[in-house]
Amino acid sequence: MNRQIRILSSNPEKIKEVRDILNEFNIEVISNNIKLEELQTDDVIHLVKDKALKAYKKIGRPLIVEHTGLYIEKINGLPGGLTQIFWDTLRADKFAEIFGAVDDSSKAQAKTTVCYVDGKNFKIFEGKINGCITNHPKGDRTFQWDCIFIPDGKNMTFAEMGTLEKNKISMRKQALTEFAKYLNEQ
Repeated sequence: MNRQIRILSSNPEKIKEVRDILNEFNIEVISNNIKLEELQTDDVIHLVKDKALKAYKKIGRPLIVEHTGLYIEKINGLPGGLTQIFWDTLRADKFAEIFGAVDDSSKAQAKTTVCYVDGKNFKIFEGKINGCITNHPKGDRTFQWDCIFIPDGKNMTFAEMGTLEKNKISMRKQALTEFAKYLNEQ
């Protein structure tokens, strides 16, 4: 049986990754490009629940929202829920210059938090991958910070790997796999 799920996002790269990943589980993704006022907080659970509730009020159907952020060790886990603000302000070169290094001071964790809401309940699913921030952007700069994050055990940024390779190991893959298992058990 082919299931459907709606996702709220205006980011075409994110929607493509979500579609590619959930397609493996026979889940069809219907995107809704509705702009919502997003909380600016480092509390990601609060952020995705608030966004999911606002989206559900507009769409009226079960859906997912997600937030993917970088948690940089040398600044106590920031920017986290504020990653988009940091990225929009600094962009690739400045972000890499400030936070990237060739030693352990560039350690970071990339985390995806998916929130599913069905009108009655919220369910949270997370995926995490450790890595580091490179000191120079590498690869395509289309999808935000993919060009500056190198997962542990790899020698390429997500951008250099490309979507197919990234989707095999990414934090988004982990979180969406857990969500798909949950949805398919319902």
